[in-house]
Amino acid sequence: MFSTFTPATDAVAGSVALSAATGVLPLVAFFIFLMVLKWKAHVSAIASVVVALLVAILAFRMPTDLAFLSLSQGVAFGIFPVIYIIWMAVWTYDLTVASGRFEDMRVIFSKIGRGDMRIQAMLIAFAFGSLLEALAGFGAPIAIVAAMLLAIGMKPLKAVLVTLVANAAPVAFGAMAIPVTTGAKLGGMDASTLAAMAGRNVALIALIAPFLLLLIMDGLRGVRQCWPMAIVLGVAFGGGQFLTSSYFTYELTDVVACLASLGLGLLFLRFWGPTTPEDQASHMHLDHSDLDPKHTALALFPYILIVVVFSLTKLWTVGVNIPKALASTDIQFQWPGLADRLLTVDGTPSTASNFTFNWLSSPGTILFFCGLVTMFVYTAAKDNDRTKFNAKVGLAQLFIGLNRMKWSYVTIFSVMGLAYVMNLSGQTAAIGAFLASAGAVFPLISPVLGWLGTFVTGSATSSNALFAQMQVQSAHTIGVPDHLLVGANTAGAPLGKMVSPQTVALAAATVHIEGSESKILSHTFRYSIGLLIFLGIVVFLQSQGTLGFMVP
Repeated sequence: MFSTFTPATDAVAGSVALSAATGVLPLVAFFIFLMVLKWKAHVSAIASVVVALLVAILAFRMPTDLAFLSLSQGVAFGIFPVIYIIWMAVWTYDLTVASGRFEDMRVIFSKIGRGDMRIQAMLIAFAFGSLLEALAGFGAPIAIVAAMLLAIGMKPLKAVLVTLVANAAPVAFGAMAIPVTTGAKLGGMDASTLAAMAGRNVALIALIAPFLLLLIMDGLRGVRQCWPMAIVLGVAFGGGQFLTSSYFTYELTDVVACLASLGLGLLFLRFWGPTTPEDQASHMHLDHSDLDPKHTALALFPYILIVVVFSLTKLWTVGVNIPKALASTDIQFQWPGLADRLLTVDGTPSTASNFTFNWLSSPGTILFFCGLVTMFVYTAAKDNDRTKFNAKVGLAQLFIGLNRMKWSYVTIFSVMGLAYVMNLSGQTAAIGAFLASAGAVFPLISPVLGWLGTFVTGSATSSNALFAQMQVQSAHTIGVPDHLLVGANTAGAPLGKMVSPQTVALAAATVHIEGSESKILSHTFRYSIGLLIFLGIVVFLQSQGTLGFMVP
């Protein structure tokens, strides 16, 4: 007879506080390994997994076989769909590099941004990157945007910082608002109401984000010289998020917001231009006098294709419901060995052992299709003398990229394994329960749970899945609306993504600065915590009635 296991938030000496303090040890260990001892990211992640396993087995009394099975499920999820999606996204970029098209892209964005890297970066990372996040999510925008910023001449570290901070704006409604849908389902509330609440808060982040990007790129000088563009992009994006999440189809929140931001930004550039210092001018290394409409179209082709294909696969329901048809091919099963052995507090089997193998509907498969089409289009182009690109070269890039990023992938699936061990053993729940015991001041720290969930898992969707129910229970305890706290969790989650180890590892690998993860974290942490404190104050004032008008 196999043993069963029910996670408890007071597993250590019957105390939630002691359990939380014990449960946080794997995260503390990871920080020490990575930022104090300066171990490589994949070594730090593997060592942290060992700590999490020991805590789960010895302190939270999880059966040893269940602890290792939890680890295996997390590793599997890290490989598919997470790494699968990233691998295909990077391949798309590598195809443009191998074919010479990305050099053309540099010229295009230089012209669009009037040759100013700061303007280009806001358009690429904030507007275009948000569109990718809206349609794909799951790491693909990080890889693509970081590579594009590198291509216009930005230094690798700044390219990573700009990408991660800009990505905080769209994540809450990323991948067609899956985090919101998940939070509403698990919290037992109307998704539209939750979307309206979350939309109000993330819109405030969107107003601030462009100014943070300018500070990262060029300090106060950048703000002084480019603030008009930052206002236009921030107001357009934040306004789009607010209006769409509150009054239209919330799944399209980021799509509308980024199109509004990109469109108004480009229109504004027809009437205004920045003062561009020499060190902020785009740098061109090749002669692109042949950048005619054909070359422009070929350079933009992969990204236009991605937007079109993802729009069709996520939105098209006329005649044939494409999203439903693709989803019908998903293979759902319970992870072997965990089924019926992981129990909830009421004794029923936990759904945490459920695993979905979405082989066809996965963004990774859609990106693979886009990559194949891109490869054949580039092969068929009549200017191959520029790079001698062909299908053989294109397919080779698929495996060259896999080898180049192998240690980052080890980091990613190790951290996902860490997350599953912490989640299924009750370590993360204990941390959340301890924070929820704050009572009336809990709204002040409510976004911290969302931040923590994404920091551990790298996913805002997972963060809402983890803490939505706890946020609802806390709301009932202190007498505030359910959607206020679940909305706080949803808005706080994106702020954890810019410091999530697997996200940082992905961005570092994309721009070829593996081993610099601790330096990246030391920079992004200040922005993440600053925005988190700001959001916590806003949510607290909403709960107290001072900003009650913001609560739908």
